[in-house]
Amino acid sequence: MTQPVWIIDDDKAIRWVLEKALTRSGIRFESFASADDALNALYDHTPQAIISDIRMPGTDGLRFLAQVKAEHPQLPVIIMTAHSDLDSAVAAFQGGAFEYLPKPFDVDHALALIERAVGERSQAGESGAGLENMPALLGQAPAMQDVFRAIGRLSQSSVTVLITGESGTGKERVAEALHRHSVRAGKPFIALNTAAIPKDLLESELFGHEKGAFTGALAMRRGRFEEAEGGTLFLDEIGDMPTELQTRLLRVLSDGHFYRVGGHTPIRANVRVIAATHQNLEERVRQGQFREDLYHRLNVIRLRLPPLRERSEDIPLLTRHFLVRSASTLGVEPKRLTDSAMDCIRHYPFPGNVRQLENLCQWITVMAPGQTVEASDLPPEVRDPMAGNSLEAAPAVQGAVPTPLVAADWTRGLAEEVARRLRAGEIGIIDDLTRRFEETCIRSGLAHTAGRKVEAAHLLGWGRNTLTRKIHELGLEAGSEG
Repeated sequence: MTQPVWIIDDDKAIRWVLEKALTRSGIRFESFASADDALNALYDHTPQAIISDIRMPGTDGLRFLAQVKAEHPQLPVIIMTAHSDLDSAVAAFQGGAFEYLPKPFDVDHALALIERAVGERSQAGESGAGLENMPALLGQAPAMQDVFRAIGRLSQSSVTVLITGESGTGKERVAEALHRHSVRAGKPFIALNTAAIPKDLLESELFGHEKGAFTGALAMRRGRFEEAEGGTLFLDEIGDMPTELQTRLLRVLSDGHFYRVGGHTPIRANVRVIAATHQNLEERVRQGQFREDLYHRLNVIRLRLPPLRERSEDIPLLTRHFLVRSASTLGVEPKRLTDSAMDCIRHYPFPGNVRQLENLCQWITVMAPGQTVEASDLPPEVRDPMAGNSLEAAPAVQGAVPTPLVAADWTRGLAEEVARRLRAGEIGIIDDLTRRFEETCIRSGLAHTAGRKVEAAHLLGWGRNTLTRKIHELGLEAGSEG
């Protein structure tokens, strides 16, 4: 059966007009009163085309467009807008919208646009289908919307990008999205984890080698730069690259050519380089472990991926997506989580970020006993992250976000910690634990609000001046900006 066209508008009258027009033309449709409802439906099936309003409660049309284009770059989206929003519509168009439709619009003109979008979608053929199967890049949190917008702005550029973020945040997924949205999308995307290749093999892996260049080089071999010709080369964990190879990489980025190992003929490199690291490159530069000139060559555009604890509102969305994908892989029905199970997952700190959440969903798909998953069916470490850990083990590193206290009864852990300290003969227990309590609340509040002090103070029940004073007293300035 032909996929429907999606209509998204909070105005019931607009939806009704478009529904009648599509019905007369024999085009199947599905209507949504909000972009959030459409995003949820997008995990289950994909439409032929979308026509969406730009101003709606909840996720607006621009954010919706960014997420759709990140997940389904070939899916045409028509943005509807009032005349006063023309600049926003043009910006959306440049960022990936198929077309914009000013309100009030002529119904026949709107129908013609939809039919053209459907036609071009049909002509995309297998190339579009291949992209639909790429790993999804999902998120409604403001920090992820910033990433989506950056991908849109970079879509017509081949500028070098440096992606930073903790392990498991999806840096390679972002690199793939940057490639899929670029003018190089029809050329290869080659990924190389520089930390996973032995030091003595990495040079040959990157640049290739000539026959006889070293013992065992029985034939000429092309390296990753040649394999990525015309496309994108993604260098993961660039911070671990040996110093001598940093020099060679800098020369390629500066001169635009390289030599195979043992070769004497320069080879032109028409490759866009995207690098990623979980390390602090500025600190490695200060320590002399990373070349400053290479750092500046790579750090043309920087994208920071937030850890999952800073975008906890995305956890239910990601969990549903991974459960559906795991079930599809195994050929079974997706598991359903009760509210208590989802709440338990949502409050787990996920030090391994999105990758750890995906692994958890695979575990649930295989190991949970029934179709409906209760909190008691989850792994013990997810049900009670504080099990076996005292408050003494909580991170005290400045700038770190402590593990949330998400046990069913966190006061039990507190009582055990107080009892341990009393047995040890400690004094000043309340002062020390109060300090830790306030520090944990402040760090978690600032992480939740992405460093916005006024909002964090309101949520914590303080005034802004009180929060500022507490941050100063506790010495949290380094971590107070989120």
